[in-house]
Amino acid sequence: MPHPLSTSVHEAVGVRLQRVDQRYTTLRRLLVETLAAAARPLTIPEIVASSPRLPQSTAYRNLTTLIDVGVVRRVPGTDDHGRFELAEELQGHHHHLVCTCCGRVDDIPASAPLERALGAAALTVSDDHGYQLKEHRFDQLGLCPDCRRA
Repeated sequence: MPHPLSTSVHEAVGVRLQRVDQRYTTLRRLLVETLAAAARPLTIPEIVASSPRLPQSTAYRNLTTLIDVGVVRRVPGTDDHGRFELAEELQGHHHHLVCTCCGRVDDIPASAPLERALGAAALTVSDDHGYQLKEHRFDQLGLCPDCRRA
């Protein structure tokens, strides 16, 4: 069962939805809590399995709305399955480990040493190409523990 989110996160989601004349319904709240409780980005089947009260068609429809208002983001993997997680402003900055065999995506906490190294490297690359750096993402590709054993 999803763990309760802080009131401030729910308020932020409600405000973002209100800006586009949408309501923060019980099912949207359940979807947000399911994503928050997960230790990694989830596929639609994983979301539905985690929250049996959430019909698959409703999950798709509400995910689209939550993506549009910046509450949820789609995380690219190495397979055809979309994976979804809460936006970093709501969940916190992190990176991903991506399995090139099964497509599993796991979160990597953003430690201070990792962020310093990545920030310096990202700034160098963006400066070299004339970009103004706004944010960075770091995905590592490899084999998850299950695929390594197989």
